[in-house]
Amino acid sequence: MPPSTAEVPPSSADPGLTVTGYCIYAMPEPPRWVLLKLFTDEGITGFGELTWHGIQGPTHVARLKELLDQSVLGRSPFIVERLWSELHLRSFTSRHTCTFTLPAMSAIEIACWDIVGRACNQPVYNLLGGLANSRLRSYSYLPVSLFMSGDPAAFAESAVAHVEKGYTALKLDPVKGDGSLEDMDRVEAIFECIRSAVGSRCDILLGTHGQLSPHAAIRLARRLERYEPAWFEEPVPPDNIPAMARVAQATSIPIATGERLLTRFEFRELLEKQAASIVQADVSMTGGILECKKIAAMAECYYAEIAPHHFGGPVALAASIQVDACCNNFFIQEANLIDAGGEIHLDTEYLEEPIGWENGYLIPPAAPGLGIVVNEELLERTTQQVRGGVAEASASRAG
Repeated sequence: MPPSTAEVPPSSADPGLTVTGYCIYAMPEPPRWVLLKLFTDEGITGFGELTWHGIQGPTHVARLKELLDQSVLGRSPFIVERLWSELHLRSFTSRHTCTFTLPAMSAIEIACWDIVGRACNQPVYNLLGGLANSRLRSYSYLPVSLFMSGDPAAFAESAVAHVEKGYTALKLDPVKGDGSLEDMDRVEAIFECIRSAVGSRCDILLGTHGQLSPHAAIRLARRLERYEPAWFEEPVPPDNIPAMARVAQATSIPIATGERLLTRFEFRELLEKQAASIVQADVSMTGGILECKKIAAMAECYYAEIAPHHFGGPVALAASIQVDACCNNFFIQEANLIDAGGEIHLDTEYLEEPIGWENGYLIPPAAPGLGIVVNEELLERTTQQVRGGVAEASASRAG
């Protein structure tokens, strides 16, 4: 049921529909998704999602509710650019890349686009330039259990199984330590075993999370170049762009990064210093669909490609697909779709119809909005909900 609402006229400058209420769905246990549903005065609804890491879920929910009550209720979902500007650019106290505010803004922005697409009876990508890619290459992580064992033969066996399912690219995070020779020997043995098993049928993506120093990253990269990794992800922490550029200049392996960068402003220096040639913005963290489209456009000027990060649920993946579908410089989409039993899944329990996936490629939907229908009955049973509407927000503002 939609939350209680009252007739509150939108701003005279706001066109079209009016957001009258919301419901936040928060999963208290892993995978700890935070989903958002917006309601409008004409009955059209839209879903968004924010991604977060760690155990700060209640704080993210509180910040999302605060932004909804203060700035979104009573407004039109069509004014995506204006809302984003008001929430981030025009406020002296908000104009910084807060890891609570930006994911919340992302959820709101995605939900607005879902509504706009449904109102126009068009997929979101048609409103952002149209379909540029009818199929979207995807990659998956190899199972986390392999990282515990570190057995090169087990990595190779899993890689072959993924390739037989249709994947043409696989990612692994085999670096355990800080770049010791022993650790490098082990990582190199894993890469050698995988490459020998899959041949040229599959790209291998080296994932790290900034745990190496520049010199250790360079030494490791030079040892792995013979195995032709498609990228070296976050070889050093992303808050020192010149250090990452130093690594990029020292290796033939493309550098990928971006999952921890927020808004186009944090990607500017990365691109200007050519510290990475593959950009991994996360649509549910960095500011939403349009912000990711802008980041992709910036990257295109430097001949960099996009490979959006995805660590969330089905709504965030659906939003990523909308961006991927309309960007000329799309490379590949993260989509961890193989479960522990080796079967393909796309969070189908939470969607009325699964996201299209064929032989390693995601298929952009032709349906309006994000192109998905969320299983709300299941959401109600598996999440904690926070609801609000214009009546409650008006009382809160008045108080």
